[in-house]
Amino acid sequence: MGIGTSIFLIAVGAILTFALNANLGGLDLDVVGWILMAVGVLGLIMTTLIWGRRRREVVTTGEPVEYRRVEEPVEYRRVEERRDVAPPL
Repeated sequence: MGIGTSIFLIAVGAILTFALNANLGGLDLDVVGWILMAVGVLGLIMTTLIWGRRRREVVTTGEPVEYRRVEEPVEYRRVEERRDVAPPL
């Protein structure tokens, strides 16, 4: 569950709990709203814990920096073609 889904569940739960005063046959919308808000908060906490762990991991190469091979810059040669001079025989 992502951050957006968690916030959506919290919002829908708050609307059902605090904004609606409707009774559906045997279904208490206040309880459904509280459950949705709890699931949203739990999902938000779990998502932040998972994302927090991912950001702390550091990937390094096995080769130390001082032993890495430095690539030399590529040298370019300029080639000119002249059409006014006949090629040598």
